[in-house]
Amino acid sequence: MRVIRKHTYFFVAVGAMVFLFIIATAGIVFTQRALAQTTTSTSSETTAQKQQDLENQLAVLQTQIDQYQGQIAADQAKGTTLTGQIKTLNAQIAKLNLQIQAINLSLQEIDSQITQTTSQIGVTQGQIASEKVAVGNLLNALYKNDQTGFLQSFMENPQLSTLWDDSENISLFESTLNADVAQLNTLTGQLQDQNQQLAQSQSAEATAEQYAASQAAQVVANKTQVNQLLTATKSDAAAKAALAAQAKATAAQIRNQIFQLLGGGSLTFGQAYQYASVASQATGVNAALILAILNRESALGQNVGQCSYQKAMSPSNIPIFLQIVQGLGLNPSQMLVSCPNADGVYGGAMGPAQFEPSTWELYVSQIASITGDNPPSPWSNADAFVATALYLKGAMQGCEATYSAQLDIDRCTAAKYYAGGAWKSYLWTYGEATVEQEQTFAQDITTITSS
Repeated sequence: MRVIRKHTYFFVAVGAMVFLFIIATAGIVFTQRALAQTTTSTSSETTAQKQQDLENQLAVLQTQIDQYQGQIAADQAKGTTLTGQIKTLNAQIAKLNLQIQAINLSLQEIDSQITQTTSQIGVTQGQIASEKVAVGNLLNALYKNDQTGFLQSFMENPQLSTLWDDSENISLFESTLNADVAQLNTLTGQLQDQNQQLAQSQSAEATAEQYAASQAAQVVANKTQVNQLLTATKSDAAAKAALAAQAKATAAQIRNQIFQLLGGGSLTFGQAYQYASVASQATGVNAALILAILNRESALGQNVGQCSYQKAMSPSNIPIFLQIVQGLGLNPSQMLVSCPNADGVYGGAMGPAQFEPSTWELYVSQIASITGDNPPSPWSNADAFVATALYLKGAMQGCEATYSAQLDIDRCTAAKYYAGGAWKSYLWTYGEATVEQEQTFAQDITTITSS
């Protein structure tokens, strides 16, 4: 009897030690999570303040840039003279310099985002490591518990079985293990999202640096042009020659210019304007903005290469993509999409408008009601132009609540089209480049519609 009791005490002790081990492990993991959350919270508050300061500085620059743009537009409306051209070029130089300052501030903001995301990735990786240790310890404890057979001893001794019920003990192990495995899976998914966010921020930084360099080159070009015009003013004949050389293109020339579509392929500008005009009439979005968005020259290096969906597309978009091409009676292997970029961000955008399948799906019924194509195709020019206009219309509503000047609204709308929720990082790169292209197209449209 004493032998049985010693063994029983031993099993009780083992059970108690395992129970305490589970509680201790849970406590350690909980403490680590709490500390990580506190650290992340403090870091987020500091980052948020820095971002707000940068945005305030950007707002000041934006006002100054818009003032110069207004001056440029007013000077251009007065007519073409050498003196007027010099004044306009000087205003453009001042505007470009302010844009470069804005881009540099955006780069600081992007750097802050990269630092924050990198920190978050470190925290998440630490949490994953802790969860793996916890899961490993629990599995090891379960294995040892199975080997000792103390549960069987409890069942054989009715007086002691009530101290620790078999089913409750197993349930405790399983629930703790399941919770840790679920948390491990959640953290792994979170880490993947953070890595994607980091890659997107790095891509944004590269784009901003590229655009800043192009704007700096434009400053140099404008200064050279100013010097040439100053020289030309010394001779009436040279002045007339300079003005003649910069005469506007004829309507016929503009109509026949090649318009390179964002997602590949080309149209004449006249054909592209017809598609944009139909989309504009249906949605109220400016045709020049639609053209600027769909113009490949505005893409600022956006990756519009042609790849198979298997290679480029995110797993979540593949079933939707297959459903779209099946509805159109197309071979999915022959329908090329945009390629992933070097930083690991998924591609998979379709057709001239470069919509991802999940985004295209949101507009299918609206596109069909406008174009009459049911189902509409991402690779159809008519459908793609309307889809772009519908997306811009939705994005513009949010921008109208933030800005009052149309130039600012269009810049914001373009940035949202390009980057979604991360649009603020692209205001002075993609957004500004698109607005400048929009203004050029607006002049071209005026020329071909007034002739």
